[in-house]
Amino acid sequence: MGDSQVQEWRVPSSAIATQVLIVGAGPTGLAAAIELGMRGIDVLVIDRNARGGQAPRAKTTNVRTRTHLRRWGIAGKLAAEAPFGIDFPNDMIFVTSLSGHKLAHFRDAFNAAPGRNPLYPEHAQWVPQYKLEKVLLEHTRTLPSVEIRFNTRFVTARQNQDQVVATLEDASGKSLEVGARYLIAADGARSTAREVMGIKSDALRKLGNSYNIIFRAPEFAREHKHEKGVMYLQIGKHGVSAIGPMDTDDRWFFMPMGVPEGKHLSDQEAIALIRERSGLRSPIEILSADSWVASVWLADRYRDHRMLLAGDACHLHPPTGGYGMNMGIGDGVDLGWKLAAVLQGWADAAFLDSYQSERQPLHRIVIEEAVANFAAAPVPPAIIERDGFIGRGLRALIGRKIQKTKAREFHTLGTVLGLGYEGSPWVADEGGTAPMHDNGNYTPTARPGYLAPHAWLADGSSIYDLFGQGFTLLVAADASAAEVTQAELDARQARIPLKVVRPEGLDVEALYQARLALIRPDQHVSWRGQRWQPDVLSLVIQGSARR
Repeated sequence: MGDSQVQEWRVPSSAIATQVLIVGAGPTGLAAAIELGMRGIDVLVIDRNARGGQAPRAKTTNVRTRTHLRRWGIAGKLAAEAPFGIDFPNDMIFVTSLSGHKLAHFRDAFNAAPGRNPLYPEHAQWVPQYKLEKVLLEHTRTLPSVEIRFNTRFVTARQNQDQVVATLEDASGKSLEVGARYLIAADGARSTAREVMGIKSDALRKLGNSYNIIFRAPEFAREHKHEKGVMYLQIGKHGVSAIGPMDTDDRWFFMPMGVPEGKHLSDQEAIALIRERSGLRSPIEILSADSWVASVWLADRYRDHRMLLAGDACHLHPPTGGYGMNMGIGDGVDLGWKLAAVLQGWADAAFLDSYQSERQPLHRIVIEEAVANFAAAPVPPAIIERDGFIGRGLRALIGRKIQKTKAREFHTLGTVLGLGYEGSPWVADEGGTAPMHDNGNYTPTARPGYLAPHAWLADGSSIYDLFGQGFTLLVAADASAAEVTQAELDARQARIPLKVVRPEGLDVEALYQARLALIRPDQHVSWRGQRWQPDVLSLVIQGSARR
């Protein structure tokens, strides 16, 4: 769209009015809708489909996303949707085939084991994306200010200095217009809204073709001989593939490598391929099959005036490492609270520049991780299946290599929790050296820009449970009451929502290396200090680059 197309015109009187129009009702769009709706912002969410289906790409809801669900009060509802219960081992097992030999074993992938961990309040969860969407959708529908319309297609949009007017088409082909203050394009990698915005990207890189088959096999769980796990990576003489249980109705997924791009397998071909790679012969019913291309690209900008991109619409990478859907939800959270701040009047429109400024560097790092994880394993020689000395030796050699190189894909806490908004002008600059990024290990830091260090309280609740929808000021037991009073006065004068929390029995200064810590609505630290500073709130809302 660009600057030249931002023109003055009247919003049609027949247009549906809302504050925010969200194009796309997947996890990204629903996350944004929840953040906005819980703050009373009027939202219309549309999607060209009815969502649902049985062929999810994403199956891992990571600890950060589950923590957002905890904020929204629905983490327990997602846990109840776990197909095999949350105690089912979230293990990734490398085998020559389901009927063959084990090569390597990664236990508790993505920190999904239930139990209390000092680093975070919610463990990850293996659950098909359609079940997560069901939980998100049910919660979104409880928010009075949010409306959802399925089978409604985004056609185009135009904008002026005050409004976006989008043209939509319903299932009957009827055209309608929506006038909104802002539009969020969460309509996926083939985003129509992104095309309308005229936003370009890095050159598309195709990494490889993938095929996704969902099938029902009542005997598979009993027929194969390996330990329980959520995914079996088959590296055998017939090729490389992933296979695993997906739901309680004997539903499994199968993702073979090596199917040519554009090739569609018949049911008979798909069954033959599953049997060849798995070595199992029990009855199989094909439920769905589709091909897709693992690709990489990143939008050069995320915003065109009043229209903003989120999720796959602005960054795309292979699913290895389980980042894609979770990063999209993170985008929705970030955009949601920042748009609410602007619409509620305690931040100006320029505050939205922090969305790309803060999120894009994280997207670059995650893309690098996902691409590194995507490297396909070579097809081993046929002797890998033999029972003799040579076969055992080859399997041991390959197994050691897998155990060494693939841990990066399944142990990702340092990337999931440890990436911060280093250098952002919307957080305090303490100087010094930024923490090193360690993908596999997470070391909490209260340095501004990073996720607030977690702690469990004496009553069994999480410190995160105390944080408010606006900013939260964490206060040590010996902090000056006068300084807290001044902080509250500054917040009232700036119309910034502020909740003061003095956690009983918690040594705030030991955990945050400061008597006072200011936490953003997204649970990231924006400032910390021994004494309250009068310009703190203007810094974190206006940004040091614009002061």
